[in-house]
Amino acid sequence: MIQDIPSEKSEESPGGNIDSRILPVMREAVTLVQMIFFGELKKDLENRHNELSGQEKKWLTGSVVNSLFGTVNNDPQLSAFAGKHRETIEDELRSIKDKFPELLPHLTDALRMQTLCDETDGVNSVPTLLMARELGVLQEEKSLPMPSTFMIGVRKLGVKFGVVSQLNAEQTSIQ
Repeated sequence: MIQDIPSEKSEESPGGNIDSRILPVMREAVTLVQMIFFGELKKDLENRHNELSGQEKKWLTGSVVNSLFGTVNNDPQLSAFAGKHRETIEDELRSIKDKFPELLPHLTDALRMQTLCDETDGVNSVPTLLMARELGVLQEEKSLPMPSTFMIGVRKLGVKFGVVSQLNAEQTSIQ
């Protein structure tokens, strides 16, 4: 699956791995998708799980995002919270496909790009993709975008959700 990605000389090195110069920018784009998802999930959780405090709802939101993207949180307090609320986190993970259908293409791309970046760094995050597929979050029929297309799409998503400002032609022209 990952080895069959077409190369784009300006963004990938000859072995199919992503050029190391673009890795930080791609990881930043993945993080932006995570931030947008965090914000939307946080809004969704505001009127639910009334047994949790406001802080605990933020922890729940973060735990769901971390679980989806395979991120390990090293904070003992947050790890203890996640362990205690594992069933709730799993329920929220299972509901993503139904509650956030407009974000699924972006989550799919971000998870795939994260896997490509991780592979370039020698980390195997394919299990994260497999879990996303099991949850119905990964849209397998969606083709994998080239890194530049992914980053442009994430920028547009960031503008749509008010996380980044839109660049106009005047700001982007070379003076």
